[in-house]
Amino acid sequence: MMHRGWSLGVFAVAFGLSLAAHAGSVRSDGQSIYRPTGKGYGELDNSPGAAERAAKAARPKTSSNGISYHGGPVMTSASGVNVYYIWYGNWSGNNAPSILTTLATGLGGSPYFNINTTYYDGSGRKVTNAVNLSTNQITDNYSQGTALSDAQVQSVVSNAISSGRLPADSNAVYFVLTSADVNETSGFCTQYCGWHNKAAMAGTTIKYSFVGNPDRCPSACAAQTTSPNGNAGADGMASIIAHELEEAASDPELNAWYDTRGYENADKCAWTFGAEYTTSNGAKANMNLGGLDFLIQQNWVNASGGYCALKF
Repeated sequence: MMHRGWSLGVFAVAFGLSLAAHAGSVRSDGQSIYRPTGKGYGELDNSPGAAERAAKAARPKTSSNGISYHGGPVMTSASGVNVYYIWYGNWSGNNAPSILTTLATGLGGSPYFNINTTYYDGSGRKVTNAVNLSTNQITDNYSQGTALSDAQVQSVVSNAISSGRLPADSNAVYFVLTSADVNETSGFCTQYCGWHNKAAMAGTTIKYSFVGNPDRCPSACAAQTTSPNGNAGADGMASIIAHELEEAASDPELNAWYDTRGYENADKCAWTFGAEYTTSNGAKANMNLGGLDFLIQQNWVNASGGYCALKF
């Protein structure tokens, strides 16, 4: 997003369109119940007893901060959230691995990630302000081709675990990071820029995320063409990774924290960046992590009535 106005326009294309297409007109009438999809939009929950279950889950625990707890688990390990990177496709000659490694190692303990400590489970246990990037980052040389379905993204993660290349870690988020020649056929670049989900693998519940390379569609998924680290694709992925990580931490199974529209915490602040500064190459940034500048979207603070912010 070269200018603020354009960034809001991108938000309308990348997320608002998906909401209209999949959830219809959201009604906050106490009868229409929406649940998150992990893809930036909510979907109408028409399953039997949905309204009753949602009301029962939310009534004693609903916050007054514009987002509610629905009874599901939250990632509350005292050691923080573990992160595994799976570099899918061709990353030869691209410095994205260096940039995004710095991002993940810098997020934990930051005032930004501390926002997630405002989210808790039914026992009052909070998300911890800690992120642990595994030193075991693996590559996948197009094992599922260049056009991935949601099921194939899951297979990339499942195969990495079943082959022993990565451990089965229930306290982790596995990121499938795709090179620019790889598409995700359920809506990358048209309905979302990334998503998160969970599945049963190796006898445990695994949380995982797809993050596509915005170089494939810079007008939809990249914040700016001149970026802080001279790599618009990687810098765009940084904000998407932060978005999916904070949602996975606070709503890992899509049944914990979300609002009446089915929006998770990061969805409520998508494509808003708060106070920015200009880097030496003319790019915009709003935080420094591990010595690198980044332009990262704000996250929703579950306190003081609720608001988008870059720190807590």
